[in-house]
Amino acid sequence: MAKLAIPSLPGKSKPYVLAHRGNQKRCPENTMAAFKQALEDGADILETDVHLSKDGVFMLIHDDTIDRTTNGTGAVADMTVEELRQFSASYGRAEFESERIPTLAELVEIIPEDCALALELKTDRFLELDVCKQLVAELREATIHNRTIILSFSADRLAKITEADPEMHTGWITLSKLKSIDAVQMVGPFWPLLLLNPFYVRRAHKRQQAVCPLDPNPDRRLRYYRWLGCDAVLTDDPGKTRRRLDKLARVKNRLRD
Repeated sequence: MAKLAIPSLPGKSKPYVLAHRGNQKRCPENTMAAFKQALEDGADILETDVHLSKDGVFMLIHDDTIDRTTNGTGAVADMTVEELRQFSASYGRAEFESERIPTLAELVEIIPEDCALALELKTDRFLELDVCKQLVAELREATIHNRTIILSFSADRLAKITEADPEMHTGWITLSKLKSIDAVQMVGPFWPLLLLNPFYVRRAHKRQQAVCPLDPNPDRRLRYYRWLGCDAVLTDDPGKTRRRLDKLARVKNRLRD
């Protein structure tokens, strides 16, 4: 049998709720506050972005600089973790002044056993085999590698992760391609592509690939995604999306009864 298309979460039903940078509606994105809120909201998968500090620590931040989301300036790659931690990651919100750019190790510590992790690789440092091996080793040491999927717009970065560890789940994100690539377990097409090609999900499933639309605000399209058979839904507001999905499931159950 082919490798499982997406990390299995026993006791949870699809589509899984994938919290985009945590809950960035209620908290600053990619902070411990956002991740903790997403877990309280019932998220099934926490999604975040990964860069590498100057001293080789995996940092959870979207941009390659700290200018947008912190009160500092400069490139993530030019600063050590100690230097990066001097700045507030509050995104200008006073009530979150104490938040800092988290490390991957900090996030892994709070993820419960029934929740998965999605890591988007944001730098070409992940074209270096040693860096990929370092990431895999950290995930394995934390015993969360089997509940982690590595994401990227770059097929080359994903290929390097697979070279480092063929057992890692990988997912390819695309803004424009109507067809998936091989050798990945999940695809994340920009959501209008699913309107242009309603057979996208069916064809991906035939290739043993899961589908999670690239749609940070999915609630108006949840019924459509469920009908297509999407395996997960990305969302900036996991609490709202969780409630909406649960309501749709209850309606479906009543109709079936």
